[in-house]
Amino acid sequence: MSRTEQTRRVITEDIFVSRMTELDLLAVVEIEETCGLSRWGWEAYHNEIAEGRGALMLVARFRETRLEKPDGAGITGFIAARFTGDEVHINNVAVRQAFRLRGIGRALLGNVLKEGARRGARSAILEVRASNTAAQALYQREGFEVVGRRRGYYTDPPEDALVMSALI
Repeated sequence: MSRTEQTRRVITEDIFVSRMTELDLLAVVEIEETCGLSRWGWEAYHNEIAEGRGALMLVARFRETRLEKPDGAGITGFIAARFTGDEVHINNVAVRQAFRLRGIGRALLGNVLKEGARRGARSAILEVRASNTAAQALYQREGFEVVGRRRGYYTDPPEDALVMSALI
């Protein structure tokens, strides 16, 4: 089974998760800009994909056999993570507003945690805006706990980050 096939998971009959490619980057950046994430931009995502070592970049999209696709080539969300030693650092997770509360974020996160466990990671860590209670609830449902706070972590708009960690 190829690496792409290993990360492909069906969320609903219309949505699946697969590795992010260069062709996905415009949609990924557009989602990033509308979701209040710290901005990475096209070049940073491209570098992560191109470098490959330790990076796991996934997208959720409509099945390509579907004729009706929303803007962004059918991409509904994405996750950017990096493996370092025995830890997975989840850098960005975002789902288009119109597709939230459908299990897409959970599926993206689950794929990364499963791949982390397969690669020998023992824990996962992430930062989340202190005001983003919806994301915090998702992470808590997946076993994450608040372990710290980074004052002034976010700049646009300024806000603290909660540091959350989970054993995997």
